[in-house]
Amino acid sequence: MKKVMWIGGMIVLGFAFVALLGTVTMGLWNWLVPKMFTGPSITFWEALGLFLLSKILFGGFGKGGNHRGGPWKNYWKEKWSGMTPEEREVFKKKMKDKWCHKPSENYNEE
Repeated sequence: MKKVMWIGGMIVLGFAFVALLGTVTMGLWNWLVPKMFTGPSITFWEALGLFLLSKILFGGFGKGGNHRGGPWKNYWKEKWSGMTPEEREVFKKKMKDKWCHKPSENYNEE
């Protein structure tokens, strides 16, 4: 019986959390967007849809916490620690040449 009550409580808390998210999103949108950008006001359901869309596009649904480095962090850490100082310099130069483009010398000429 306790398990049923616990599951029921979690379901109620889940609905309350979703309702709070929708209300907060709707309130912030309707407070800021119409005044700042002369945009439209939105309803509760539109706010939930907007929150879901932003979560998909920007936040994801993965585990919480800091994901700096992602799944490749350990791979590159091991690879870097296994390199000699000369190999590290060659690697740095390759990355710099590939990703750090210098502006053209003829940029200011007309």
